Amino acid sequence: MNVMSYRAGSSRLPLRAAAFVVLTCTAILAISGWREWSSRDALLRGTETEMANLARSLTQHAEDSLDLLDSGVVGVVSRLEMDGTDPSTIAKLRNLLEVRKKAIERIHSLAIIDDNGNWLTSAGAVTSTLSDDEFFRHHKFSPKREAYVGRPIKSLVDGEWVVTLSRRFNKLDGSFGGVVLATISANYLSHFYQQFLIGRNSSITLVHGDGIIIARDPSNDKFVGRSVVDGALFRQSKLQPSGAYNFRSLLDGVDRVSFYKRSGRLPLLLIATVDRDELLAPWRAAAISRMLFVLALVLLIAIIGAVLVRQLQRGQRMATALVEKEAHFRLLAEGSSDMVTRIGLDERLRYVSPSSARVVGWRANQLIGTPALAGIHPEDLPEIQAIVDALKRGEREEARVTYRNVHRQKSEIWLESTMQITRKVTGEVEGVVAISRDITEQKNLENKLETLATEDSLTGLANRRCFDERLAEEWARAYRDRSSVGLLMIDVDHFKAYNDEYGHPAGDACLRTVAKIIATEAQRVSDLAARYGGEEFAVLLPNIDAAGCARIGERIRQAIRAAGLVHSCNESAGCVTASVGGATCRPWLERTGGPGTLVEAADRALYGAKQDGRDRLVMSVEVFNLLPMASGQ
Repeated sequence: MNVMSYRAGSSRLPLRAAAFVVLTCTAILAISGWREWSSRDALLRGTETEMANLARSLTQHAEDSLDLLDSGVVGVVSRLEMDGTDPSTIAKLRNLLEVRKKAIERIHSLAIIDDNGNWLTSAGAVTSTLSDDEFFRHHKFSPKREAYVGRPIKSLVDGEWVVTLSRRFNKLDGSFGGVVLATISANYLSHFYQQFLIGRNSSITLVHGDGIIIARDPSNDKFVGRSVVDGALFRQSKLQPSGAYNFRSLLDGVDRVSFYKRSGRLPLLLIATVDRDELLAPWRAAAISRMLFVLALVLLIAIIGAVLVRQLQRGQRMATALVEKEAHFRLLAEGSSDMVTRIGLDERLRYVSPSSARVVGWRANQLIGTPALAGIHPEDLPEIQAIVDALKRGEREEARVTYRNVHRQKSEIWLESTMQITRKVTGEVEGVVAISRDITEQKNLENKLETLATEDSLTGLANRRCFDERLAEEWARAYRDRSSVGLLMIDVDHFKAYNDEYGHPAGDACLRTVAKIIATEAQRVSDLAARYGGEEFAVLLPNIDAAGCARIGERIRQAIRAAGLVHSCNESAGCVTASVGGATCRPWLERTGGPGTLVEAADRALYGAKQDGRDRLVMSVEVFNLLPMASGQ
């Protein structure tokens, strides 16, 4: 490359780098904006699904309520058409209607009306002039016999808005005989809707087929009876049986996300809505927070990019360093391999980084909105809950904790999380940001190292280090509790000769068998069987007297002999045997002694057992009688 082409290439290099930085920033902003908009759409779609389920359920409730009324009305119509309207029949029906009204809460009134519009019986009349009412005129001039659901009307008896269901009954000659009327209070429906908590500014509205509001929650008394026929929903020429519907309410001027459901059998339309601004407020707050983070990252990228461009102008000598910085920068910009989550004050996940699929096996969109502590092991949950509560109260700024967590594919993993609180501009705690990484392999290695540090690899018993630690602990405990502690020292007789005769693999097998026998006889939870060194074993027996210690030692000795391991070099027995020395002590009486005192006493007893012919148990109280014999005195 000549100088001119080198200079030309060098002059284009900063421009290309600047273009790359701009493109990177634009791509990050575009991807972040697209992701936020996608989460918004997902939130709206999820809400529409919830509203659809609610609308279908409440439409079914309205149909069932009117069907319940209609079942009673049908029975009364049949009775009237069979028995007529003589006073005795009316008296019986009056009692029947009163009993039914008291038994069924949702029934507001039941009445029988003659062909002139005068009621023959009523358990709460709905108006004083019935001949002019819509439902009466409908039945009078229409021969149809099916139930008729009328517009909501206001009762003059108690002033409540009610919705009517009525049926015509005929005289014996087939002419119009009157109407059987049943009503449901709009307040009953409104109170029923109050139990569905779908948002602070949500609403549930039941509308008659001609656009008159039957019941609404909230503000039922304010809106019932009003017409919404001028709304966009009713202006549609072909209204589908159900569907999502976004509109600005004519009643309160609020932009709403809703779902409507039209009854297939009755002139009813139910609309369940939520306030769009209220629904999107949490998403908007989280999106703003995340976009601010992205903008800060983009600004950082721009600053670093400017520095890189300026460094490029210093010459080709810095090209390699600039490439390395750019690669490093891109690695940082693409995100950490650790799982980053944002937890709201309601302890639900507001943001989850894509690396969650690698760390816990779930994708980010599967975790957003779920409880942040849901997957934590029950034993670790109280500690994590306490830390999160302290962070939410602002008592701690950050914390680091290790715990077990559920994984989608694996049974369980270990996570290490660093948590730090975020605050609003006012200083109030806004939530918690947690950065978590998988440390399962590290934990498994620690457990293996811990096991290796306390377990003998050949026999599986506790090793010398573990024995010394437990002996010190039990000595201190016995001193505090004024109890006793016992120790058995066990040595395989003529083991060197056994190794020489049968080989080291056989010797190892022999030691494993002896170790298994000792572990079996050390039956109590507090007992500890250990390999003390070579062919020598020790059994630590907390809270035991000399007689109990001797019984266990004798059981071990006999069990080893009964195992029948052939040992031709052991001329006295012909099989593998062991010598056992035992000692007990009350540490609170041995104020000048220590754990070593007990070991020394048991070791002397073992020495006495070997000097007395092996394959026997000697307790420390016998040592002083045996030592003169052992020394030849």
